[in-house]
Amino acid sequence: MSTTASVAHDPDELLTPQEASAVVKLSVYTLRDKRSQGGGPHFIKLSPGRGGRIRYRRRDIDAWLDSARSKGGH
Repeated sequence: MSTTASVAHDPDELLTPQEASAVVKLSVYTLRDKRSQGGGPHFIKLSPGRGGRIRYRRRDIDAWLDSARSKGGH
């Protein structure tokens, strides 16, 4: 017999680009491209410059996924 537990996620959890890409099922490179073009989920830049550390709040990823949902008949 298999049981499935529902895992609650902290909406303020900060995810690395690698972790965020796994959640949204897009590559790290696609997320980077969306970020540079002003799209994708909101992000936090923890340090300045081109190599600055990027993090995504889980709530921002969830909001972005919700906003991207199709409003069509399917």
